Amino acid sequence: MFRGNHPARVDEKGRLKLPAEFKRRVDEAYGPQFYVTSKDGKRAEIYPLREWEKVEEKLAGIPSMNPSKKKFLDVTNYYGQMAELDAQGRLTLPQLLRDSARVTAEVVVLGAQTYLEVVNHDDFKAKLEAEPLNEADLAALADLGL
Repeated sequence: MFRGNHPARVDEKGRLKLPAEFKRRVDEAYGPQFYVTSKDGKRAEIYPLREWEKVEEKLAGIPSMNPSKKKFLDVTNYYGQMAELDAQGRLTLPQLLRDSARVTAEVVVLGAQTYLEVVNHDDFKAKLEAEPLNEADLAALADLGL
């Protein structure tokens, strides 16, 4: 599981050095190959390839004519590219996604259980302040068993 928040930087070549805690988890459980994508163009999502393949297996069970499946594939393929960790523990984020999500320079790398999210630090902080976790959110989560 990936959890927590680790500030990081994306260098001028678009490379993100995985924070040490996340890199340790990758080394223990996954290996160097990733699928980097987004579902909204506002967050880069870094899936260890094995985790992305689980998503693909579930997608394979949905009829190809399903409009939601098609939309999901359109978006995740548009923003998506394979990436591999280099010897220094860096991976390159796709240019299109770097521009769209504004994930350049100072970023936040968030654990999202089976994948990592990379967001623009200032944009993310502003969103947290504008849309805080509230009682309705907590009640909805309680209804789901959390």
